[in-house]
Amino acid sequence: MLLPVVAILVGLVVLVWSAGLFIDGAKAVAQRFGMSPLLIGMLVIGFGTSAPEMVVSGLSAAQGNPGLALGNAFGSNITNIALILGLTALVRPLGVHSKILRKELPVLAVATALVAILMLDHLLGFYDALILLAVFVGLTVWSVYEGRRHARDSFGTSVDQSLCKPEGRMSRSVVILVTGLVLLVASSQALVWGAVQIAEGMGISDVIIGLTVVAVGTSLPELASSVIAARKGDHEIAFGNVIGSNLFNTLAVTGIAGSIHAIKVDPIVLTRDVPVMGFLTMALFLLGFGFRGIGRINRLEGAFLLLCFAAYTAVLVDSALDGLV
Repeated sequence: MLLPVVAILVGLVVLVWSAGLFIDGAKAVAQRFGMSPLLIGMLVIGFGTSAPEMVVSGLSAAQGNPGLALGNAFGSNITNIALILGLTALVRPLGVHSKILRKELPVLAVATALVAILMLDHLLGFYDALILLAVFVGLTVWSVYEGRRHARDSFGTSVDQSLCKPEGRMSRSVVILVTGLVLLVASSQALVWGAVQIAEGMGISDVIIGLTVVAVGTSLPELASSVIAARKGDHEIAFGNVIGSNLFNTLAVTGIAGSIHAIKVDPIVLTRDVPVMGFLTMALFLLGFGFRGIGRINRLEGAFLLLCFAAYTAVLVDSALDGLV
């Protein structure tokens, strides 16, 4: 059991580090191709911070562990809202001025409802996955259109201020990008192997492992970038990280996993995990949309989100312990 634990710990450390490399390389390449700061924030950073979930879930599905893939996607969404935004709001209350981010909040709510509806028959099959991927592609096209239309949106301004001028030649940026991607895949492979070995050895559902250890681990890039952004006063980046990542997880990560291997959905996922994810998504919508002005998450609301995360984690731990009895 020691080797799987080491594989998870080393995998998580390298995963977070390689995700940072991948994001830095992708941002530098995007800047050199003249991509606007708003599009870099919406597409490059959003995709980059979700790359760990995407690779881990894809490998899990390909290796016949779709439960781990689904748990990773849904667990990451719950972690992003309850833990990351909750902790970030405690560091500094968050305000959302960006019109684009406020438009994406209801889109995220609809995407969450869509994936729940597709799983009502306890199966996320190939055609269900294609629907999710088609919606994801449509949203990506819409994001590009909105990015060009609102070039001076406050989210783009925040990203522009946070971006550093690329150093060295284009080849250097490409090497960083490719190195990050290779290490990302390798560390994800180690993480998936360790998680599956522990789940099988202890008789714990791979969904539970995906919802807890793997989900929190793959969400560490979002946690780091959001907290740092909040400390700098870049509220839009902190909020945008979570919205973009959750959209990627719900549509692309789940869609890719389902297209590789049909996912049999455990009934407990529909009665426990999906309702929690839906509740937190609606809470994010209500707090972030700002029906009477700008959206805002204050410290009290951040503490409430953290309390929700602690309660949900306690339920998962209790379920895991019941499985060992």
